[in-house]
Amino acid sequence: MISIRSPQQLGAALRAARKQLGLTQPQLGLAAGVGVRFIVDLEAGKPTVRLENVLRVIDALGGELQLSGLPSPVAEDQPEGNDHGA
Repeated sequence: MISIRSPQQLGAALRAARKQLGLTQPQLGLAAGVGVRFIVDLEAGKPTVRLENVLRVIDALGGELQLSGLPSPVAEDQPEGNDHGA
């Protein structure tokens, strides 16, 4: 797992993954359903890229986004602090 703490680190990690898979920027853009300009901006660490498209690129590279160090979400069918009526 890679620890990402900046847009530049994310861009570098995705560029390395793309190259390891032997994909060009246009090929990755096509696979992810985004434009080549988006791939260029993402790999350059542009901080204002659209999250939806970042997730598409990660998926196209065969990766997934995981968050660590954050509390787990509460199940929607159980309100917070539910002590089962006790």
